[in-house]
Amino acid sequence: MRTNGSGHRGDDEVFVETTARLHFGVLDLRGSLGRWFGGIGAAAPAPTLLVSASACDTLEVGGDDADRARMFAARFLACHGIRAGARVWVHRALPRHAGLGSGTQLALAVARALGEIHRVPTDPVRLARAVGRAGRSAVGTWTFADGGLVVEGGRRRSTSGSEPIAPLIARLPFPQSWRCVLAVPDSAAGISGMAEDAAIMQLPVPPQQEVERVAHLVLFGLLPAVADGDLAGFGAALTEIQEMNGRWFASMQGGMFAPGPSAELVRRMRECGAAGVGQSSWGPAVYGIVEGETAGATLAAQVRDALNGRGSVYEGAFRDAGARTWRGSARQQW
Repeated sequence: MRTNGSGHRGDDEVFVETTARLHFGVLDLRGSLGRWFGGIGAAAPAPTLLVSASACDTLEVGGDDADRARMFAARFLACHGIRAGARVWVHRALPRHAGLGSGTQLALAVARALGEIHRVPTDPVRLARAVGRAGRSAVGTWTFADGGLVVEGGRRRSTSGSEPIAPLIARLPFPQSWRCVLAVPDSAAGISGMAEDAAIMQLPVPPQQEVERVAHLVLFGLLPAVADGDLAGFGAALTEIQEMNGRWFASMQGGMFAPGPSAELVRRMRECGAAGVGQSSWGPAVYGIVEGETAGATLAAQVRDALNGRGSVYEGAFRDAGARTWRGSARQQW
């Protein structure tokens, strides 16, 4: 009988592995057309999260970030009226409050594993509803579903708590030659949870022309550039969107990018030749995008030198597939 690191049987377990998500920007903070927020993002090359679940009469949860995993598992079971439990183990968690969507990816991964165990629907939209995610942004839900570059259409300006999650309006695979260098400095955690809700409600309303400019950049900049493999065009559009979003959030964030290491790393990656640079959500995670393995490795080395051991750096091609689910062993990795 095989066992994994948690001491559980390996033959009857469901494993789910998903990657961090990058949030490239918000489409609309005005909501003048009846929808607001909306988002652009991508499945990062790394880091990844790995959870497993097996049948059990009660709910038992262990491993990394176990408290949050237990909360999401309990929500899922209650939503479906499932009285039986499960044995859940988080083998590898994502950095918390770093701008990488750790909560959503953990929630969806736990829900997917439990759904497979208890044989209930496991499509990402139902999973998100069951565990209470995608209340504002659905970027992480759609990268969990299929990876790649995603654009979601925002939420209706409604007080109803039962409205559907923001719809996916575009999804494209990235050219495999493009490389993303992701840096997560050891610095203050980004805003999240109730603090994030409060911060967003206090943001000034951006000018109409800037909201229109972001939409134009997405439709005639980002998406065509990915389809054509035009990294320069993609980088220019992404960087402009990031700078515009940075001004929208500056009053609550303390600047166009999170002050300190994040802002400095964005500047450094731009100087080192990254075609597109930016900060994921509230940070502190930042990224740069270049062409080719050599350029990716070079930029990653330069960023590691800049961090001087005070953070983590990941490099690789964007993930163009959603979460992986399998039964058996934790050895089946990306």
